[in-house]
Amino acid sequence: MSRWSEATQERARRLVERYPERRSAVMPLLYLAMAEEGRLTDDGVAEVARWCGITPAQVQAVASFYTMYKREKTGTYLISCCTSLSCMLLGGDEVLEAVEDESGVPHGETDDEGLISVEHVECIGACGGAPAVQVNYELIEGVTPDKARELVRWLKGARPKVVLGDEMQELFGGRRSFDWAIPEELGATGPYPAFQPFGTAAREGTE
Repeated sequence: MSRWSEATQERARRLVERYPERRSAVMPLLYLAMAEEGRLTDDGVAEVARWCGITPAQVQAVASFYTMYKREKTGTYLISCCTSLSCMLLGGDEVLEAVEDESGVPHGETDDEGLISVEHVECIGACGGAPAVQVNYELIEGVTPDKARELVRWLKGARPKVVLGDEMQELFGGRRSFDWAIPEELGATGPYPAFQPFGTAAREGTE
């Protein structure tokens, strides 16, 4: 019997139906497991295995390979600072230090309130707009240390229910890799990628 809510089970059904082989849904289902419990638990791994028709060990082999599947509870806002080569050369380390200092949260940790988690990450595919930062996997390019501090203060003060990349880029970003031709209407509702089938995406002001 599933331990997931009815809403999550319905999302899982829709996801599994999208794949010719249900085991191929393992990665999106892992995000559902995280959204359901706030982190990836043993029960969540077992539930994903049940939906995919594979063993928990096989699910764990996937989950342990990717850093985006979090075993520890993550704050409402996960701030990911790229420190790979392009970002590092253009001040990525200083951006990370500014985020850590302003939030009071070192890399790999979450504040006592459960509001902000901070991590440094390797390349997030925005080398032309370095230094790059993500909040709940929503991208901001051309971030300076001062703007990084403003970002942290905004998250603490405004506490947006939906984190929207376009909005944060305008408020805290700088040079982009390229012009974003299509306006982004959907943002993240938690520290998971914003995908409509997962129920982790929403328009600003709708959650």
